[in-house]
Amino acid sequence: MKVSIIMGSYSDKDIAFDVIGALKMFDVPYDVVVYSAHRTPDEVVEYVKKQEAEGTEVFVSIAGKAAHLGGVIAAHTTRPVIGVPGKTSVGGGMDSLLSTVQMPSGVPVATVAINGGKNAGILAAQILSVGDEAIKEKLLAYKKQLQEDVAVMNQKLEEDLRG
Repeated sequence: MKVSIIMGSYSDKDIAFDVIGALKMFDVPYDVVVYSAHRTPDEVVEYVKKQEAEGTEVFVSIAGKAAHLGGVIAAHTTRPVIGVPGKTSVGGGMDSLLSTVQMPSGVPVATVAINGGKNAGILAAQILSVGDEAIKEKLLAYKKQLQEDVAVMNQKLEEDLRG
């Protein structure tokens, strides 16, 4: 297992599917579970320790509201943790974003945008690419495609401006 995705609630599944979609682009193995930092804290710690022992190299946490899940995971592993704050009815998810990004010194959680599952998956792949040439090559091809897409957009813009 290379990436373990932990959702704080089943309602976070759409974000998890975005993470999974990105990981699949780079053929990165993953697993995904639901454990809450507040409702099942013992299970979170047990899962993190088990997954680390079984080879997880990056954890992705997805949580809304108080969004403490990423911090709890980070407190129990030396592996990188990527936090995805979930959009909420309170301020559009700013509560989740601030909870995820404002970690105490010594317990970092890399944080992506609110509902930023795709970027979390890409970031996990980039972290893994440091030691995996196959993932690195897929990322390079992906980045090249992004550049080509922008070139096509600029060409279309020029055509539109000419009328």
